[in-house]
Amino acid sequence: MELRDYIRVLRKSWVLILVFALVGVAAAAGYSIIKKPVYSASAQVFVSTETSGSAADLAQGNTFTEQRVLTYSNLVTTPIVLLPVISRLRLNTTAQDLAKLVSATAPTNTTLITITVNDKNPVDAANIANATSQSLTNVVQSIEATDANGRSTVKLTRVQEAQVPSVPTSPKVPLNVVLGLLVGLALGVGIAVLRETLDNRVRTEDDVERISDAPIIGGIAYDSKASQRPLIVQADPRSPRAESFRTLRTNLQFLDLEATGRARTFVMTSSVESEGKSTTVANLAIALDSAGYRVMLIDADLRRPKVAKYMDIEGAAGLTDVLIGRAQLEDVAQPWGRGALRVLPAGPVPPNPSELLGSRTMQQLIERLEREFDFVLFDCPPLLPVTDAAILSKKASGAILVVASGSTHKSQLAGAVSTLENVGANVAGFVLTMMPTKGPGAYGYGRYGYAYGYGLSDDDETPKAPRKKLAGTGPLRRAER
Repeated sequence: MELRDYIRVLRKSWVLILVFALVGVAAAAGYSIIKKPVYSASAQVFVSTETSGSAADLAQGNTFTEQRVLTYSNLVTTPIVLLPVISRLRLNTTAQDLAKLVSATAPTNTTLITITVNDKNPVDAANIANATSQSLTNVVQSIEATDANGRSTVKLTRVQEAQVPSVPTSPKVPLNVVLGLLVGLALGVGIAVLRETLDNRVRTEDDVERISDAPIIGGIAYDSKASQRPLIVQADPRSPRAESFRTLRTNLQFLDLEATGRARTFVMTSSVESEGKSTTVANLAIALDSAGYRVMLIDADLRRPKVAKYMDIEGAAGLTDVLIGRAQLEDVAQPWGRGALRVLPAGPVPPNPSELLGSRTMQQLIERLEREFDFVLFDCPPLLPVTDAAILSKKASGAILVVASGSTHKSQLAGAVSTLENVGANVAGFVLTMMPTKGPGAYGYGRYGYAYGYGLSDDDETPKAPRKKLAGTGPLRRAER
């Protein structure tokens, strides 16, 4: 992942990260409130050695004292020192338990020993620290070597008496809260990155670009009312979603097809079902028609046809009848709207859809339509469940893959692209549908109409392309405007 990917993940999952941060702060605050305060008191002991006063004796005594200080600091937590403390203060504990509360440190190159006691009672902490320092003094004087007069050569003097602390040393609420915040943020970011890494769904253009070099020619924003008004270009031509189809139309017009040497005949398909291919191709056909192009929209989904329902036309007869020779194209292709758009429904569902779409009759039909129309658009079944779209894409100038953002798996899209490449079909481009309208990676096309006041009607918004006289006779023939 690149830096911008991490930034996108943070923007996308900021709510999750915030929740974990708040949970971390709450947990740290709760721990600080529940935990009983602990007070710390310290007493300090000075260690010295009695000498004759000569320089050599002083140097030797100083070296001896520094070596002994470490031993005396380790002696603090032993029973020989702590048992007298327990007896003197009448503590209800053992030497082993008391040793857990007592610690001793001896700074390097010094002859000082600091005895620290941590206890929940501040008075007890100070008393134990003072009693321990006194007990250590007594023990050292009793076990160390003595001179000729029977006096100990080592002397311990308490130079700092432990005072009753007024402020607890633990818990440290500010520190705990900061640590809880950092831990919560780390967990939130980690889970967000892990979720993004394990996410196998196509969500952005980058995901598509990693799978195929074919261009992304359009993006359609998610619309919760899409099922109620599938033909948004006709129902609400000024809406941002309708503008996105006009953007798709523009990109399709300038799509480079010189390498294929074919006319503009496109198969609209997807990896799996419910990705919005039928509504996309229907709205694209209307947008192309409003720009002055001659368009033929064909429902080549001979398994679950939907175009007739969306376009609100009679679908009893259609492509199936033409392919089996039961009807002529002029008899079943129906005009739609006020332009030159013709719609050929699927007709009856045949038992052999793949064979019909791959037949010689289908090839001849495509060649005829390419001569008579500027754009021929096929609505085909998904690529992974059946082979219909792959067969027809081989005969067309290219296939346009519809990809549902946040729904289509990357493996599914990769499989669909491989299916087209295996049969030698041209992947003309991709159209991302159901793109989010908020947050990082949100769909942005079509909003300029509201921001800058572009309020032209669809007829005024795009210059009309010159129309050519249609070849042939019958219902398909239309005079120039």
